[in-house]
Amino acid sequence: MLQNEQRTEINQLGEFGLIDHLKGKVKLHNESTKIGIGDDAAVVDLQGDVVLSTDMMIEGVHFDLMYVPLKHLGYKAVVTNLSDICAMNTLPSHITVSLGLSNRFSVEAVEELYAGINLACERYQVDLVGGDTTSNPNGLIISVTAFGKAAENTVERKGAKENELLVVSGDLGGAYMGLQLLEREKLVFKETPSVQPDLGGNDYILERQLKPEARVDVVIQLNNLGVVPTSMIDISDGLASELFHLCSQSDLGCAIYEDKLPIDPTTYQTARDFDLDPTMCALNGGEDYELLFTIKQADFDKLKNLPDFTVIGHMTDKNSGLNLVTKNELVHPITAQGWNHFTDDSDKEAGASD
Repeated sequence: MLQNEQRTEINQLGEFGLIDHLKGKVKLHNESTKIGIGDDAAVVDLQGDVVLSTDMMIEGVHFDLMYVPLKHLGYKAVVTNLSDICAMNTLPSHITVSLGLSNRFSVEAVEELYAGINLACERYQVDLVGGDTTSNPNGLIISVTAFGKAAENTVERKGAKENELLVVSGDLGGAYMGLQLLEREKLVFKETPSVQPDLGGNDYILERQLKPEARVDVVIQLNNLGVVPTSMIDISDGLASELFHLCSQSDLGCAIYEDKLPIDPTTYQTARDFDLDPTMCALNGGEDYELLFTIKQADFDKLKNLPDFTVIGHMTDKNSGLNLVTKNELVHPITAQGWNHFTDDSDKEAGASD
């Protein structure tokens, strides 16, 4: 929560007063927005098919305000939804945001949350055009809907063919290790409140967890290269889980190679420090918000020398199953152990969101 002496209760403004208060800080970036916040509904002219995605984040399930700053939370809530639009090979253009707020939250706290939301809108040139606020007896709920104009080459989770290449953007496992670090320091603080958090030297993995980025740049780059993925998904629940989605939708299996998995050195070392297997963190960690997609082999030369892309394997026939080929050339079946929104083990991955 905010360390701020000033506190304005939300009920002093009321729902509509709060909306009017926040509306003044919202900037529009797209000519397609005809009517934004402040009317009964928004009016947007996208001149064609629209891609939509909605995601909900619940305090205590998807985030912990003990170590997640409100500004970062607002930013991340937007980015996770924009990532879903990118996963359709489409560029996002607009969002709506709805909040469920308990009386723990002041106007100043909501302003801080919206500072992150507005920063994400500025960063990705998307327009906040509406939403809702309501009271909630149990903490904070954020629901974001993102949409954009469907691209000429919209990509689904299905569509891959046997022997096509599996490609991932960026690197994997960093967000999960950032979460482990934050959870460790939270436990230390609970036991010894006088001890300051030991987070030095971990900026990269902390940012991967607290302030991820949507890979809009990857969508643009693929378009510029003339590469149309045959299937695509974003990595929110862990690489292994997303591989199951792609393979299931395309009725195929796959083989990926351990020595090809892109893992940042900081992620690798932190995993070792926690006595964790870096490969398992990359496979099952989640919240990386990178893009996983398949391409035709004929497109390999267009991507092979670009640092944003790593070919990690290929699609196989369905009967082969999903397999990891280790550095020792052993073949192990892949099991998806990523984030499950309906698991009883709520502590498994308290920072995850789909």
